[in-house]
Amino acid sequence: MLKKMTITIIFIFMFVHRTAPNIKEFVILKAETINPYESIWEAVCEVESKNDPTAYNEKENAVGIAQIRPIRIRDYNERTGKNYSLDEMYDPVKSKEVFMYFAQKLQNPSRIIRKWNGSGPMTLIYMEKVLIEMNRK
Repeated sequence: MLKKMTITIIFIFMFVHRTAPNIKEFVILKAETINPYESIWEAVCEVESKNDPTAYNEKENAVGIAQIRPIRIRDYNERTGKNYSLDEMYDPVKSKEVFMYFAQKLQNPSRIIRKWNGSGPMTLIYMEKVLIEMNRK
């Protein structure tokens, strides 16, 4: 029995093509974009509005999922040549565009978080809230 199996295996190896196929190309089925600031964006949205794109803060006149204020829109429009209105910041896609623009300019996670909130010592408290939220996920 063992002798027959051995002969069969030898026979298979003699007649089976044992080289790799001659393929000179490959296909990438899906390329995914890597966004290093995505986790910051998600945490900021949770802290700012509990992920509510319809949120409005009357005291600060801040709107949308990321609670964007008029001064941020003016700055963004001046830098980019766009002409977004504050009302357009209820659109999460446009809000994210604005956020990512500033995030890419700053590049440092702690600076991104603190500058999104403003300036001064309260930004440290804000940053801690955002970092806690980032660690939950």
